[in-house]
Order: sequence, then C-alpha cells, then structure tokens
Amino acid sequence: MNEPLSKRLKNLAEFLVKALVTKPDDVLLAARENERTILMELKVAPEDLGRIIGKEGHTINAIRTVLQAAAASHNKKVRLDVLG
Repeated sequence: MNEPLSKRLKNLAEFLVKALVTKPDDVLLAARENERTILMELKVAPEDLGRIIGKEGHTINAIRTVLQAAAASHNKKVRLDVLG
C-alpha cells in the first residue's frame, strides 16, 4: 500500500525530532496536505524547545531542509512550524 506523502514526511519528521528531544512521548506533529504544500505543526515539551530550534535556528532549519528535499521530488513544498 502506498502511503500519502504527508504521512511519510510526518514519519520522517517525527523520527528526526524524537531523536533530539529528552521527552519523545511529548512530541506532537500534525500534517495537512493540499495540492502544492504540506503544512506541518510541531509541538514539543517546553524544555525541549531549545534542542529543536538549536543555536540561531540551525537545527530546525536542518530538519526543514531534509523535509523540503524529500518533498521536492514530488513537486511539493513543506512548511514546518514549531508551536510553543
């Protein structure tokens, strides 16, 4: 069975984020897909927010880059927002 792209990208993002945080059970990720874009909203424990964002946003930007690269082969764009 072929999973939708949004579900595959959600699984990828969850894998990356859960590897970085101290409370992986508190990771919540929602994904919505339309014709051209996949919108993802990430929520982590307050003490893990700094780990996800990283110095000057380098960590979250790296995660976004990986997701963009995965979506580009399907002519889609990904937007990952961190809620906090």
